[in-house]
Amino acid sequence: MTVSDGQPHVNGDAAEASALSLDDGDIHVCQDGPRDAPALLLIHGSVSSTRSWNPLVPLLTRSHRVIRVDLLGHGRSAKPADRSYAIPDQGRRVGVVLDRLGVEHAIVVGHSSGGVVATALAEQRPDLVTALVLINTGPGLDAFIAPESAAIGPSQWPPTDEQLRGFASAGFSRAGYEVPQELLDDVRLMTYHTLTTTMQATRDYLERRALPDRLAPLGKPLLVIFGEDDRRWRSSSAADYRAVPGAKVELLPGLGHSPILEDPPRTAAPLLAFTAIHAAPAD
Repeated sequence: MTVSDGQPHVNGDAAEASALSLDDGDIHVCQDGPRDAPALLLIHGSVSSTRSWNPLVPLLTRSHRVIRVDLLGHGRSAKPADRSYAIPDQGRRVGVVLDRLGVEHAIVVGHSSGGVVATALAEQRPDLVTALVLINTGPGLDAFIAPESAAIGPSQWPPTDEQLRGFASAGFSRAGYEVPQELLDDVRLMTYHTLTTTMQATRDYLERRALPDRLAPLGKPLLVIFGEDDRRWRSSSAADYRAVPGAKVELLPGLGHSPILEDPPRTAAPLLAFTAIHAAPAD
């Protein structure tokens, strides 16, 4: 199934949204930009969706085929209660999506826990992943900042907009920024089971091994972008990624955990400079 997603497009290549049927359930996929351009895969973070990339996508489509997925349990993808939400399984599904789309090589970009899924994909499919970009992805659990606001309990699900804004507040630091309503609506589409299980999956994966230790032996070019005022992960922890040979780290002053939403142009600048060097020719 293919439908218009209402996103910007370039050079006559219309944005498309489709549902791909996997063994675990349907996965919602968005594609923007020229289909013959190098592939750039964007993976959202926990309690988010493909829509979190909306402001950034128009800045990327001049030079890339931009592919986004709603991970299982999120956004407009299926939310089964009897499937695994472990990070390696999420990474495997993303790899299957790219295979279905005929993509043989892609630069993979992950925001927050999406960077953890991107790492798992690179571990499983080094043939597929050309390079990695991690945006405000904590390298290990010791970098995590405990939330000040109370968690939303099962009796409060589905939450109100006020509860959701409180829950999301640590994700933004730019003065005056207001979380878009569509992102709040996407959180409400989740079940309480998928909310808690997917967040626990990230913790479990990081507990087993920190990301720099996973990435170092892969030999993949790595760019780490971090909003310097992140209130979820210590921005100073971005330096841990320098243990990965050749890794480049960019700190963005004045921005928080979600620079892709808080200031898309400033986020796109180092990203595009990196992809200009490392993008593989279109398949």
